[in-house]
Amino acid sequence: VQLQASGGGLVQAGGSLRLSCAASERTFSNYAKGWFRQAPGKEREFVAGISYNGGRTFYADSVRGRFTISRDNAKNTVYLQMNSLKPEDTAIYYCAADSRRVAFTAEWYEYWGQGTLVTVSS
Repeated sequence: VQLQASGGGLVQAGGSLRLSCAASERTFSNYAKGWFRQAPGKEREFVAGISYNGGRTFYADSVRGRFTISRDNAKNTVYLQMNSLKPEDTAIYYCAADSRRVAFTAEWYEYWGQGTLVTVSS
C-alpha cells in the first residue's frame, strides 16, 4: 500500500503549485485523506482534509481561502491546489489516508506518503 505525493518545487511568493497524491490501491478511493506539512524545526501540522466522497473539506486557518483540496476517486488521487503562496508555506508536504474520517492530528492517520518539498521564495 503506497501513497505517492508529487508536484512540489520552487516558486516565488504569490505563485501557485498543485500537489498530487496517488494511491496504489483502489481501496483508498474510500478513505479520508489529509495533507500535512512540516517545516524545519517544527512539528508536522494539518493543512487540509477531505472526506471519502469529497463531500466535506477542512482547512487550517493559515491556508483557508488560498488552498483547495479535492479528489478524483476514479484516479485514486487527491490534490492540493495552492495559490498565493507565502514564504511561510515552505515545508515538506505529506499526504495521509485513513479508513475512518478526517482528523486534524497526524497520529490519527493510518497511511502516509513520502512527502514532497515546497519552497516559496520571497
